[in-house]
Amino acid sequence: MAGWGGRCVSGADEESSASAGPALTRAGGRITFPVCLGSCQGLVSKCLHTTVRCLKKTGTEHRWLQRHLKDPFVKAGKQQHYRCRSAFKLLEIDDKFHILRPGFSVLDCGAAPGAWSQVAVERVNALGTDPAVPTGFILGVDLLRISPLDGAVFLSKADIADPATLRTIQSLLPAEKVDVILSDMAPNATGIKDLDHQKVISLCLGLLNLSQSILKPKGTMLCKFWDGHESRLLENRLKEHFQDVRTIKPQASRKDSAESYYLARLYKGR
Repeated sequence: MAGWGGRCVSGADEESSASAGPALTRAGGRITFPVCLGSCQGLVSKCLHTTVRCLKKTGTEHRWLQRHLKDPFVKAGKQQHYRCRSAFKLLEIDDKFHILRPGFSVLDCGAAPGAWSQVAVERVNALGTDPAVPTGFILGVDLLRISPLDGAVFLSKADIADPATLRTIQSLLPAEKVDVILSDMAPNATGIKDLDHQKVISLCLGLLNLSQSILKPKGTMLCKFWDGHESRLLENRLKEHFQDVRTIKPQASRKDSAESYYLARLYKGR
């Protein structure tokens, strides 16, 4: 993705190789996670045939392809009809911290291809499938096109940093504010570690500024970052606005990756 765009375009947020673990299982409606590795199903669904036919088979490309084909999160994503393997990161976080609840309004930033929105639709009862609990609302935004999803409203090809996009978001939200802001955004990777780190921190800081306009009191923000020298700056800024801030690394993220998430809860705003 570029700028504020989606998470499955470049694979820059995915980590390097290791052997895949055992298959995923579901117990009592929850996901049981193995320790395993892989990259985004959405990338392969668009690009696998191109990779196979058109790329020169360097050792790195061959290892990437083999790792992906063996990735249990990719296999589970296909079986459970998630658009991207990153869905299992949000499933794991929500199973532990219960940030998505029936009746909640959720803004999914960098929503393409829609896997996190799929999880959110299920968890907040956006389709109203359970009449015994409140019905939630999901709004996804991305620079890229997002295929329609029942239970979610998408703003495709929209820059969330644009004030006009903020006005559109507020006009679409049931109460002009949300209970939860989700972000799996990442910039297009340059391969220069410090520069890429600074870019993703800037995205998170921009999202924090946005939260002051649309996040309800005691609301939650979940944002991805890449570890580096400015991570503490972002953490401290989050602590200024939220009562509880913690770092999370889901099992669906590779162990050798710089990718982690800040979970900021109990927003102090009014």
